[in-house]
Amino acid sequence: MLRKIHEYVNTPLWCPPQVTQPPRVEQQGQLLGGFDEKAYLAAKQLKPGDDPYREHAFNLQESDRLGSERAIRDTRHYRCASLNYDTDLPSTSIIITFHNEARSTLLRTIKSVLMRSPPSLIQEIILIDDFSSDSEDCQLLSQIPKVRCLRNGRREGLIRSRVRGASTASASILTFLDSHCEVNADWLQPMIQRVKEDHTRVVSPIIDVISLDNFAYLAASADLRGGFDWSLHFKWEQIPIEQKMARSDPTQAIRTPVIAGGIFVMDKSWFNHLGQYDTHMDIWGGENFELSFRVWMCGGSLEILPCSRVGHVFRKRHPYDFPEGNALTYIKNTRRAAEVWMDEYKQYYYSARPSAQGKAFGSIADRLTLRRKLNCKPFRWYMENVYPELRYGTFKLSCGSLVFSFVFNTNYLSRVVIGPITERCDSIPQWRKPVNSIHLFSLIGLSLLPLIGSLRVPEQEAVSSVLRQGGLCLETRGTDTLGLAECRGIGAIRPQSQVRTLPLGRDSGSYTESLNYGLNLHWFDLLGFIHNLMTYVM
Repeated sequence: MLRKIHEYVNTPLWCPPQVTQPPRVEQQGQLLGGFDEKAYLAAKQLKPGDDPYREHAFNLQESDRLGSERAIRDTRHYRCASLNYDTDLPSTSIIITFHNEARSTLLRTIKSVLMRSPPSLIQEIILIDDFSSDSEDCQLLSQIPKVRCLRNGRREGLIRSRVRGASTASASILTFLDSHCEVNADWLQPMIQRVKEDHTRVVSPIIDVISLDNFAYLAASADLRGGFDWSLHFKWEQIPIEQKMARSDPTQAIRTPVIAGGIFVMDKSWFNHLGQYDTHMDIWGGENFELSFRVWMCGGSLEILPCSRVGHVFRKRHPYDFPEGNALTYIKNTRRAAEVWMDEYKQYYYSARPSAQGKAFGSIADRLTLRRKLNCKPFRWYMENVYPELRYGTFKLSCGSLVFSFVFNTNYLSRVVIGPITERCDSIPQWRKPVNSIHLFSLIGLSLLPLIGSLRVPEQEAVSSVLRQGGLCLETRGTDTLGLAECRGIGAIRPQSQVRTLPLGRDSGSYTESLNYGLNLHWFDLLGFIHNLMTYVM
């Protein structure tokens, strides 16, 4: 699984017009052996009248229409095509885990690997079927040369499934891949080259976006790295200006504090030496932080390689169930990561995610023993040397409701709650969508309302704050748009465009946003931008 990158999709001017073509008929016969792909896909066609988004949270009808392969645009910088790689690169085991994946996306992932990778580099493709409803989804694919199918006897989740796949891998290099991807031209050579040069490197490609609606293949920015906020919410962020200026070549590797976790390459012996994954984490979520902290703090490094591109279908919801619910599972997993690796900095995690306090997360004794055995550095070293850009926020509001007011005329005012709604500060935030009858409004005001009896506004509150999500701030754009942009003017006069909250009064118990002039804005846009916003002192 991968974290959202939609807001950073672009079409760089430098992208070459080349496309990666599907193989000729005779080549397909060599790739697939005796596998009957038409019968495989036809057995699971969408029925007329069925919702194409219901089962997989993407447009299954469009995916099925595309079939098992297609030409996609080469989204790399043009200099990447002229790079040379060692002729004796080691082969890799591709590990793909899935649970009830659509057959068309799963087969397209496999075929793209076979089509766009040097055959000598593909030792095997290991499919881990995490107890899908139909065992034939995986078993039939084992007819394809180099493809092996392993099926779990019960639902284990991505984390434990990947450990099983890695344990059975025969190659010295592991490549982890999601089950709804399409790899691009020469995607594999840059990553294996970097790992061959230094076995402690863990490398990831640039993740292009495959639209969940029409399956268009869209180029992502080449100037991004992985980051996070104190709630351990992954985000893509711009490369720091110092790092960007130091890069003389756009093909150079990008150091990243964390990886998204869905697609990466790692030396198998290094993976085992570092303790694989924390197998007491469940299903999915948070494992990328635990792995990233461990790699950096225990002697390795993380990189994103601009000359490696892989497309991924980013979904807006999980199409499968979590045994304990998505929120509780994520809290358990991230709390394990915080307790083992973040040392005294875990206080910021609990400040940003108060609902994690008191939640069970199991024993971490074995992971603490592993950390001592590996003689890993403290989290303070990570903060100072790997991610110094992560600010220490003073959390003003960690729960409550985000409210906007709108007026259709001067005589009528209405409020609609669109933020996290909680009964207590230690409860799990729940979201409620505004009524569908609200479309456009002419005047808005934003308020952050603490919940009565659960959060008291400090009396000394007299400084305005901007609305932040990690390193991004909510700001106005013209007269009809709100957006997230890099926070500016810290410690100085802030631009007027940046939205900020102002205290209404010592006893009012709320903060209001200063944007109170005429603004036409669709509430859907506002809802998308404000999701997961926290308030910090700037």
